[in-house]
Amino acid sequence: MEMEMNEGRRGVPSLLSSSNGEHIASDVTELIGWTPLVEMKKIKEKDGLNVRLVGKLEFYQPLSSVKDRGAFRMIEDAEERGLITPGVTTIVEPTSGNLGIGIALAAIRKGYRFIAVIPAQYSLDKQILCRYLGAEVVLTDPAKGFDELLAKTEQLKNEIPNVHVLEQFNNQANVDAHFTWTGPEIWRDTGGKIDIFVAGTGSGGTISGVGKYLKMKNPNVKIVCVEPTESPVISGGNAGPHKIQGIGPPFIPSIFDRSVVDEIITVSSDESMVNAKRLAKEEGILAGISSGAALAASLKLAAKEENKGKTIVMLFPSGGERYINSVLFEDVKEECVNMTF
Repeated sequence: MEMEMNEGRRGVPSLLSSSNGEHIASDVTELIGWTPLVEMKKIKEKDGLNVRLVGKLEFYQPLSSVKDRGAFRMIEDAEERGLITPGVTTIVEPTSGNLGIGIALAAIRKGYRFIAVIPAQYSLDKQILCRYLGAEVVLTDPAKGFDELLAKTEQLKNEIPNVHVLEQFNNQANVDAHFTWTGPEIWRDTGGKIDIFVAGTGSGGTISGVGKYLKMKNPNVKIVCVEPTESPVISGGNAGPHKIQGIGPPFIPSIFDRSVVDEIITVSSDESMVNAKRLAKEEGILAGISSGAALAASLKLAAKEENKGKTIVMLFPSGGERYINSVLFEDVKEECVNMTF
């Protein structure tokens, strides 16, 4: 019973339940974990929906994205298995940016050199933050696609001694972070009253880990995967360019557990942008592009007669401020730049 009560309590809750009378984290990594759930009542009412729309705000992580979880757990796992050593190992990882920022946090605390390999077209904000946190950044030509990202990573691995690649797409510790932390958080904070869980798929770690945990608690919980309309690889379509950063790689990751997924919904880049802006303007939730994709998919589910009265929990992976220099903020950025006094 005590173990079950402590499930999903890593991060702020464990800090607040400290028995020594203090509520001070010994370092910032202790804050990786629990994030709040919030209802989106204005969107629900405006659209006339008879469901409960709930978002899990992962930008409450120390460095503002769900990737803090996987980054920390993958590094811990590599240390436990003797694969990396602080002060000796250089970590190299291909990333859309958020994982790189999460790894940079762990590298600072644990003493690793870190090189992030990022496609040049991805948010300048993420590149800046990686550098600001002390990581080295290597950009790849977006015209050459994901293969170039992997090729550059392999090149660095061969050129630099004592390199370790975490391989988020193949690393089971990525899934474990969400089976151990994220899934239990959602189950406990909804009081087990969750009917549908919705999340985009990038590395596959979040939806696989959360899906496995929720199915273990209640096999009737429906797990819905979101991927770009322009690149519906999991749905059996062809890979293609899209603007939903962080989800929709041009292949199916090995850690993606198809067995826990009940439905796949495709959402376009435009739909994702529109709904990310709805979150900001109607709910005051400043979230990123893939969060808009999760909302768009959830609204499609909410409109179905079969889902009336149900609770839909969607995961919002990162905060909107990370995309100020992306297409998401393009219009308002231009407006502000051209303002005069």
